Amino acid sequence: MAKKSRKQQSGGTPATVALTAAGTEFTVHAYDHDPASPSYGDEAAQALGVSPDRVFKTLVADVDGELVVAVVPVAGSLDLKALASAVGGKRAAMADPAAAERTTGYVRGGISPLGQRKRLRTVLDESAGSHPTVCVSAGRRGLEVELSPADLAALTGASLAPIGRG
Repeated sequence: MAKKSRKQQSGGTPATVALTAAGTEFTVHAYDHDPASPSYGDEAAQALGVSPDRVFKTLVADVDGELVVAVVPVAGSLDLKALASAVGGKRAAMADPAAAERTTGYVRGGISPLGQRKRLRTVLDESAGSHPTVCVSAGRRGLEVELSPADLAALTGASLAPIGRG
């Protein structure tokens, strides 16, 4: 597992560029992604030796016609009703993968809540606040970034809500 501190990070993905530009402290964790892995998030947690409740997946949902980003622990799933409620909507469904990729600028399995092509409304599961740091995709498969939940929320403009299940 390769680690780079903010000071060692050069170039990188839009997510790491955004973190560097903001002066945010973060650590990059790289691992060899297995294309046959059934779950990107579980693979990341295992490869990094981190509890799955500290590794968060970035999901894009459609809430009443608006794309919204949900960031939830890989150990559970997204509660679509709770997400809709958190943003004042009525109905939520998972977004079309092509629309999610086109809007965020990232590929599925590598969508980061940071450095997206178009900044989307973001909701971070409130469980993130119980950890000193969390890991999210750094913008490509096999690359995670670790940072404080407060920095993640601040940089994405996220609201915190109980949107994760299990």
